[in-house]
Amino acid sequence: MSRSRRSAGLLLFRVTEEAAGERDVEVLIGHMGGPFWAGREEAAWSVPKGEYGPDESAEAAARREFTEELGVPVPPGEWIALGESRQRSGKTVTAWGLEAELDAASVVPGTFTMEWPRGSGVQREFPEMDRFAWCTPEQAAERLIAGQRVFVERLRTQVRRAAASPDA
Repeated sequence: MSRSRRSAGLLLFRVTEEAAGERDVEVLIGHMGGPFWAGREEAAWSVPKGEYGPDESAEAAARREFTEELGVPVPPGEWIALGESRQRSGKTVTAWGLEAELDAASVVPGTFTMEWPRGSGVQREFPEMDRFAWCTPEQAAERLIAGQRVFVERLRTQVRRAAASPDA
């Protein structure tokens, strides 16, 4: 029986304020590395995330992948559950939001090795993510792969709901 592939990730965000005084967010996303994504912008960005197996929790995988892909430790703070989303590939992604500041220029991305060009027998190393950027939800909607856009909307909803709460 085949087991479905699962990934987990951590979406850093910072709270902003719109002109109307409503709270909003900016999110930190990464452009996927390697030759397939090199010339693409639209739907070529991702939440820092990665696959995990049955012997690892989703939370542990999100923490590990964040550190591997950005080369910096996970900032302290409370994680906000953003739920799951099934990608077109069939992979299920679980994500959390974390409010934190991070200088995108300080990131030292992890790498992976693959045969390139295909069939050449030559192994080359590529960054897992080749650049990072803080984006508004609208920018993220254009850049993120389709199956991950829902995480930004869920995060935005939770931040706005918390701002409207009498306890906020």
